[in-house]
Amino acid sequence: MGATSINAASHVKRRTPSMLWRIVGVVGELFITAGLVILLFIVWQVWWTDVGAHRQQAAAVEQVLNSWGTPESSQSSDEKIGQPRDTAPPEPEAEQEGEVFGIVRIPRFGADYAVSIVEGTSIDLLNTGAYGHYEESQLPGEIGNFALAAHRQTYGAPLRNVDQLQEGDAIVIQTKNAYLIYKVTTHYIVWPDESDVILPVPREPGVTPTERLLTLTTCHPPFVSDQRWIVHATFDHWVDPADGVPVELTEEVK
Repeated sequence: MGATSINAASHVKRRTPSMLWRIVGVVGELFITAGLVILLFIVWQVWWTDVGAHRQQAAAVEQVLNSWGTPESSQSSDEKIGQPRDTAPPEPEAEQEGEVFGIVRIPRFGADYAVSIVEGTSIDLLNTGAYGHYEESQLPGEIGNFALAAHRQTYGAPLRNVDQLQEGDAIVIQTKNAYLIYKVTTHYIVWPDESDVILPVPREPGVTPTERLLTLTTCHPPFVSDQRWIVHATFDHWVDPADGVPVELTEEVK
């Protein structure tokens, strides 16, 4: 009986899948493939672009420091503390689009946080992980509004943790001739077309500036980016690099 049953089973004709099931199978495979492609794209956007931008920034910061004769090794807690100055800081020099002319250091984001500043805010420049200077705004240390843009997600995301900044936090702008220390005063959210936030006096068209201000702009919320997160800071003092580094870069932020 066992042999008979096996032989009989061997003659059972297999059913051919219907056209509907064939279509379902093809569609299912397409969905799986599309899912893998999307997953790989997300990994590239969220992780690999950060890796590449961080490498670019490390090289850019090292290069500009060397060009100033200020190696990165001197930016340590063992460095001499420079005397705060409340006089007008050195006048900056205008740069060509794409050129690195400064470094942003934000102690709240870590002792090793250092990101280059480039002239211009094109997407190609921001995708290097740098801060881009709005060319129509003032230069660092000038009376008026020194305004910068940076990514909040992907490509290094220099302002990933912008929501952690607190009133009174230091934002240090390092140039060839000065450390400019600004202190955070306020932050808020606007729509992309509200460009008056980078006016010489933010949100007050036609008003003559009397203060040295700093504005940071970035996308909000992360991965949606239909709005902009704005941070304003006011100039507090400056330190001559020949005297040492600002105490703000040596103290632990709590």
